[in-house]
Amino acid sequence: MKTNDKLEPTVFVIFGGAGDLTWRKLVPALFDLSQDRSLPAQFAIIAVDLAKSSDNALRRRLHDGVNQFSRFGKANTAAWNQFAKHIHYQPGDFKKLQTYKALGAQCAKLEEEWGTKAHRIFYMATPPSMFGEIPKYLGKAGLARDREWARIVIEKPIGYDLESARALNAVLAASFDESQIYRIDHYLGKETVQNILAFRFANPLFEPLWNRRYIDYVTITVAETVGVEHRGGYYDHAGALRDMVQNHLMQLLCLVAMEPMVSFDADEIRNKKVDVLHAARPIHRDAVPQSAVRGQYGSGNLNRKKMPGYREEDGVARDSQTETFAALKLFIDNWRWQDVPFYLRTGKRLPQKTSEISIQFRAVPHQSFPAEASLGWQPSRLILSIQPEEGIVLGFQAKYPGPKMQLRSVDMRFYYRESFDAPSPDAYETLLWDVMKSDATLFMRADQVEAAWQLLMPVLEVWQETAPSDFPNYAAGTWGPENTQGLLAPGYRWPLPTELVTAGKKKGKNS
Repeated sequence: MKTNDKLEPTVFVIFGGAGDLTWRKLVPALFDLSQDRSLPAQFAIIAVDLAKSSDNALRRRLHDGVNQFSRFGKANTAAWNQFAKHIHYQPGDFKKLQTYKALGAQCAKLEEEWGTKAHRIFYMATPPSMFGEIPKYLGKAGLARDREWARIVIEKPIGYDLESARALNAVLAASFDESQIYRIDHYLGKETVQNILAFRFANPLFEPLWNRRYIDYVTITVAETVGVEHRGGYYDHAGALRDMVQNHLMQLLCLVAMEPMVSFDADEIRNKKVDVLHAARPIHRDAVPQSAVRGQYGSGNLNRKKMPGYREEDGVARDSQTETFAALKLFIDNWRWQDVPFYLRTGKRLPQKTSEISIQFRAVPHQSFPAEASLGWQPSRLILSIQPEEGIVLGFQAKYPGPKMQLRSVDMRFYYRESFDAPSPDAYETLLWDVMKSDATLFMRADQVEAAWQLLMPVLEVWQETAPSDFPNYAAGTWGPENTQGLLAPGYRWPLPTELVTAGKKKGKNS
């Protein structure tokens, strides 16, 4: 294990340590950090779970996860053996105080062996039903008392609606100070998401254009080709609006629309994000049909394979009214963005996996070139691509070679894999590293979570009260319901993913 002696001792406690998230994401990320010398020399992982297991049995299972999901590939035997020594298993019931007393004793024993105090990070990799229980017991056991040395990490979903989010935040606040609470959204750990801040505020070229005078509209797309996989039971009680829009897409919206920060202080940046949500124009209940579209996929063909409909998936009710697609039209009522529409969409079983932000600039006020000069004129567009390819693409007009004045849309591209020798770390690596450093910049604050829920509650309420009459209303392998286009103003369109546009241009086609 490659450690960093300058980092302070840390005990990383994972509630749900025998579960899928630990196996697939958390321990592979911690192992990768160890290979980059980003873990302290005095470091321990304590996995807490109900399952009957042992240190060695857990280590064997987690070794398999690291071999499959580490960005370094299959783990070097010597490196794994060094890392595995730091993994311990503690069986226990999350609803029994004795579990937490035993955990406290184990942390104290490690500190005694190390001869120094250690940071204690409590990660809730559990079902959401435990989010409101574990913090209470940590508080009762005195494990949350030290604000400088104790932290708690909570995965989404942060509540099921505004009322439950407020209740959960109140439970967390009863035992922990807000500075100790890290609400994690793995999207914010992606390099391109973080690069939005650098791109906007470290370069003088685009920030002067980043406003309603030059930008026509913005689209944010998070598309998935997968269905619900093994999450049918959870997803059928959540849906696309809760599962993706309330957290991932709202985070992207805030980064695109926020005002410049005075400093890179965590609360300064989070204040600016919350300001965006407070400035968002409320969606009135009677305007929900004009502001939001929902859909549910039926059977269809995707990548030449026949796919079942949502209602045929395991764990899903055969008459389910849960949406697997959601699209919204939002406005930010402030000086920068007044009357610029922001269109958000996400869905499952769509044709391509992609996460992109498209900034569509206004057309030139006067077209000086004759109509015959255009070989497919397109307004300038900036694409911030988050996945599967991390990069930035700027589309603009250029003269086609030849004696005639003919214009064609071309792209200027930046891709991480081409420009930097260093590979991008997994999002969880970035976020776990930040938790260890007590850097809350990329984590959601209570008021931001509640503001996002408040904005979406009219949509949720109307959808709950009015059952959709047309589900399923899009086939697997298509871009969602046909009426999604109706959200857009005349002349606007949902952009194709960058890869499809690029492929079309290579074939001599216009996007």
